[in-house]
Amino acid sequence: MESSHLPLAKWALAFHLMAASKKGVSAHQLHRTLGITYKSAWFLAHRIREAMKDASPSPLGGEGKVIEADEAYHGKVETPVPSASREGRPYLKRDISKQKRPIFALVERGGAARAFHMPIVTGKNVRAALVRNADRKSRLHTDESRLYPRVGKEFAQHESVNHSAKEYARGDVTTNSVEGFFGIFKRGMVGVYQHCGEQHLQRYLDEFTFRYSNRIRLGVDDERRAEIAIVGAAGKRLTYRRISAA
Repeated sequence: MESSHLPLAKWALAFHLMAASKKGVSAHQLHRTLGITYKSAWFLAHRIREAMKDASPSPLGGEGKVIEADEAYHGKVETPVPSASREGRPYLKRDISKQKRPIFALVERGGAARAFHMPIVTGKNVRAALVRNADRKSRLHTDESRLYPRVGKEFAQHESVNHSAKEYARGDVTTNSVEGFFGIFKRGMVGVYQHCGEQHLQRYLDEFTFRYSNRIRLGVDDERRAEIAIVGAAGKRLTYRRISAA
């Protein structure tokens, strides 16, 4: 809020709206509701997303807990990434002009979520994200993708379901939680935001993971979620010039 010309009441309302809306609030809606310019609303929303970002995340999971991991693709890639060789090949459509933006997410079952926009999704990139963000004492649940068998050996247990054979659950082995997160994210991006520049995608992911990780089921109501987001603004500064050039 440094050097902001907006009244504190409008900041507080914007925090509440973005924290309470499961699928997000568009800059146009903020512009109309708060009575500010669209440019101010757009910048305001990005600053709130920056506040929602966890500055010092602790590993998800732990002994006896389940981490679900999966990848998804959303939105047209603005700078297509061709594959140089079969090894390490990005898991994207063969036609470079139809490539979509890769997203990798992991969800602690009954807990928090993390999601990352990656230029390409490879076993190496997936392993780096997993070992940084998940406790290796956890059980790892994935689909049948070849991205996971090698890194799965580093966890307490790696179990998978075979979606290509229409297997979606086997006992407690499933990826329904992480797929549920992707469902909320995609409905919000298509129905509310409609368009997002690739350079800003990670901030939108941070917004959706914040709300998912602070949901009602975990005992966090709308008021408390907004308070957590406001506290998260401490020590962060995002200028219009920096965000526009991102």
